[in-house]
Amino acid sequence: MTPQTLPTASQTTAAATAVLLPLDPRTFDRALACVHCGLCLPACPTYAQTGHEADSPRGRIQLMRALAEDRIELSASVRRHLDLCLDCRGCETACPSGVIYHELIEETRYRLADAATAPLSARLLRWFTSKVMVYPSRLKLALLPARLMQRAGLYGLFRRGGAMRLLPEWLRKMEQMLPESGTIWPRPPRRITRPASGSPRARVAFLAGCVGSVLYEQVNRQAIELLAAAGAQVIVPGSQVCCGAIHHHNGDWSEAQSLARRNIDVFMPDGSPPPDLIVSTIAGCGAMLREYGHLLRDDARYAARAADFAARVRDISEALLELGPPPMPYPVRRIATYHDACHLIHAQKVADAPRRLLAAVSGLKLVALLESDMCCGAAGTYNLTQPLMAADLARRKLANIVATGADTCLVGNVGCALHIGGQARADGLRLDVLHPVQVIHQAVFGDGER
Repeated sequence: MTPQTLPTASQTTAAATAVLLPLDPRTFDRALACVHCGLCLPACPTYAQTGHEADSPRGRIQLMRALAEDRIELSASVRRHLDLCLDCRGCETACPSGVIYHELIEETRYRLADAATAPLSARLLRWFTSKVMVYPSRLKLALLPARLMQRAGLYGLFRRGGAMRLLPEWLRKMEQMLPESGTIWPRPPRRITRPASGSPRARVAFLAGCVGSVLYEQVNRQAIELLAAAGAQVIVPGSQVCCGAIHHHNGDWSEAQSLARRNIDVFMPDGSPPPDLIVSTIAGCGAMLREYGHLLRDDARYAARAADFAARVRDISEALLELGPPPMPYPVRRIATYHDACHLIHAQKVADAPRRLLAAVSGLKLVALLESDMCCGAAGTYNLTQPLMAADLARRKLANIVATGADTCLVGNVGCALHIGGQARADGLRLDVLHPVQVIHQAVFGDGER
């Protein structure tokens, strides 16, 4: 059996036993495109930290090929090198051969996924991320005790008293990322917002996100107000669900596909005109939405609709530029630097739009950031599963931020914001970590809440 005819997961298990790790032939072709030139090495965060070839994209491609061709066994060392990958896709931006690396690592993880053999702590984390984190009501309930203690002034005492050291490692990391203040029970965004004046220029459907709707509630609300001020009619479907990114990256492709179908039905129902744009403020969610065409490419009923859905997806910065940003009469006096979220710059290829909007803000001094497109270590749930590497990358990012002299870091992804902000607090650094939407909203509406 040659690699080009390897069976997929849907084919017979008898055929699958002929190789250790069968990959879809279309995915395997991605590995064959790698020419081992090494241009991806400086773009890989884990290789930059360890200097180990097996922690680089081309090294991992060799491991994945060898597994698929049954030339090596799945040892603990091999799994460790694969698990350490952030799936940040920086290598794809650097690759001159067009290797679509993320499809390789994601399918390999899907084939290797076996929750039953994972340690208890890993199974608890997987349960939390797939059964609590992706459901806003459950996540709000889980955060409620911490929010009430923050409101009562008791939470800081628990932190300073060392009580958090009793938590499992992944839960300690999650607690570190929790902002020091926030709404006790965030409200979902409004269902429909009319344009500020006149007829709407476009119909925009807004994805609030599961974690985003809880911890980015203010950013989402401000984004909707900006879209309306730019002339859009904004629709926030109340029955929308998680984008599926966490499930997909954790190897639960069936649930990711189910969530994708649900969102397609909700955002683009049969018999109704589709929205002109589907907008998110969260880089990770936007990247997953753009993958729906690939995720459902073999689904006869949904493939065409999924491709149409993906083509309408925009980051909030792109949407504001396409609509024409509203006037920004108010100065925002900050010295800021901008971190490129991986799933914005590498996955969605959005680098210029946020910078163009921020350049139009009076009073804002934007300072260039060294390694702005290097992953900060957040990477979805990576900072929970690989906390040591995640912390090392966050400190690398913070060192570059401190070198700019900026008091504010701007980033278009909730995971990056929580991770960078949490590590800054843990290291005693004073740094505001904001979404560009927050600065642009202030420039449009002033300091007061609208």
